[in-house]
Amino acid sequence: MSSPSAGAFTVAFRDPWHGIVGGGDLDPSDPNNAATATSNDGGQTWNLTNAPPVTGAIFGLSYVGRAGTGGGPEGDDGRAVVITANAGGAAWTPDEGNTWFTLPGVTGYWAVAFASPKAGWLVGVGGTILKISF
Repeated sequence: MSSPSAGAFTVAFRDPWHGIVGGGDLDPSDPNNAATATSNDGGQTWNLTNAPPVTGAIFGLSYVGRAGTGGGPEGDDGRAVVITANAGGAAWTPDEGNTWFTLPGVTGYWAVAFASPKAGWLVGVGGTILKISF
């Protein structure tokens, strides 16, 4: 990512130390540049994850659930992350970017937020809103 239209576009933290950032390049001539990175030191340093299975830049991401609300002492239920890449699709990861799964047929969304693992929404083009849950 080295053009003037490249960079990080969205960030989320599951606690004060652990977070994920997403971005890419808005240049349509280079659609295969979606990238995410994670931090375990409050954002002081970042490590690239495996590439998410979407095309284009990542516009939105969100943790599913909240850290410490179940799934073990570290709140493992808060580690699933959903990302969006507008027309390039959407995907989720249960392990902060090591493994990715596409959300089939989900395209055209720019942002995502969750109130709980059972209540999340993607918003996108033309005022579209999609409820998703895990």
